[in-house]
Amino acid sequence: MPRVTDQAYLQSEQYKTPANLTRRADLHRRFSTNPYPWLRWVFDQLALRPGERALEAGCGPGWLWGENADRLPAGLRVACGDFSMGMAREARGRLRDAPGFGAYNADVQALPFAEATFEVAIANHMLYHVPDLGRAVQELARVLRPGGRLYAATNGPAHLRELYELAAGYAPWHGQGEALFSFRLDNAAEVLAEQFGRVEVRHYADALWVTDAHPVVDYLTSMSSFPDLAASIDPAELLAAVQARMDAEGGLRITKEAGLALAWKE
Repeated sequence: MPRVTDQAYLQSEQYKTPANLTRRADLHRRFSTNPYPWLRWVFDQLALRPGERALEAGCGPGWLWGENADRLPAGLRVACGDFSMGMAREARGRLRDAPGFGAYNADVQALPFAEATFEVAIANHMLYHVPDLGRAVQELARVLRPGGRLYAATNGPAHLRELYELAAGYAPWHGQGEALFSFRLDNAAEVLAEQFGRVEVRHYADALWVTDAHPVVDYLTSMSSFPDLAASIDPAELLAAVQARMDAEGGLRITKEAGLALAWKE
């Protein structure tokens, strides 16, 4: 069974430390065809203003702010939160010298903030991990001020479909890809419309052209969508299969379908 929303597993294993996330990010860092990095693009969309107060729910190791430290607006205050204590600790260390930043350990389904606290809320590739998605969206709307905006990053159904195809035959949940996830680019507007007056979806144009089989295997065996993959196969067998495909085609093209849903609170 996939453990995409299994909170105990996500907290104690998958995201106990940034290790698994780093393995997956490395594939994108090395082989993305878009030269403009994802986190720079996300920051562009935020259009943050001086003096605003922002919340990032599911901040992970604080990469968004570390990658954009050179262009933070004056007086910005940011609360970075994550359900994983290890992630919150990592973010706290990364941002310890950044004025106006704080990191905390909390659940997006029960945010420890008063109503109308923030102008901006950010949920970067995390809402599909939440057991009660409706509750999480309600909480994000609650802590936003009227006119506040939510930026929720996620993927579409075609995202990394070639990776899921490679996993076919190795894991019982192969071939389903983003269908496993409750919050996707194709349903984001419908989900957020329950709490927000206007929703817009923006796509980030990118793909992967991979010429090294090792990070592909690292990616697959680190995914919460395939909890039994690493234990049920010989990694050398999977590596050989990926390498054979790369040898035949000169590399491996992998589709990416990622973007942001922007939602405005009335």
